[in-house]
Amino acid sequence: MKKIYFASDAHFGARALDNPLEYEKRFVRWMDSIKHDAKALYLVGDMIDFWYEFKLVVPKGFTRFFGKIAEFTDAGIEVHWFTGNHDIWIFDYIQQETGAKVHYKPMNCNIDGKRFYIAHGDGLGDDSPGFRFLHAMFHSKILQRMFTWIHPRWSMAFGLNWSKHNRKKGSGYNQYMGEEKEHLVIFAKDYLINHKVDFFVFGHRHIMLDLMLQKESRILIIGDWINYFSYAVWDGKEMWMEQFEE
Repeated sequence: MKKIYFASDAHFGARALDNPLEYEKRFVRWMDSIKHDAKALYLVGDMIDFWYEFKLVVPKGFTRFFGKIAEFTDAGIEVHWFTGNHDIWIFDYIQQETGAKVHYKPMNCNIDGKRFYIAHGDGLGDDSPGFRFLHAMFHSKILQRMFTWIHPRWSMAFGLNWSKHNRKKGSGYNQYMGEEKEHLVIFAKDYLINHKVDFFVFGHRHIMLDLMLQKESRILIIGDWINYFSYAVWDGKEMWMEQFEE
């Protein structure tokens, strides 16, 4: 039986990791392990720790990961990549070179007769002034163009160091805050008031959570590939989470 896989928050290239390449190799080995029965792979954001595409230049690295995505799409396996808050500046390189479908907004879709709401999750349920400011800044076309004026030697170093600083600053962020405080849980409950969803699938929070919201509605926050090496699986009838162990 063909399956659909979901993974998020690998943060390839992160300077906060001791050996970033080993994390990428491990993820590629997992992709090899699922290729035989995968119908589709959903990458639910923050797969790369910092990404910016200049017009004629792309960031160094990630060749194993990109090559494996291309191998999947060449074999007829759909790959969907949802941008997160770290890989938000994907433009057209990923689509053209790997064949992946890039999604810049949450997706409410039908899969095998079930309703899925899929998104990275940053900002959902969080309307704080700080988030609204950062969201507007990173989505600003003017600021994006200004960023291209900076030589990649400095702009990429700035982005990677900024991400490293934020990770250390928010080192306690990947703790479950409880059903009444988790922004994604709050968002999902509010969304269900006017919509039918069988499965909410999110990343972003770096926690593993499988929570029943209603009789026929669940939220899954699918962990990461830094601490948990976790992913979700849908086989057409059941949905569950696993951790990759070699």
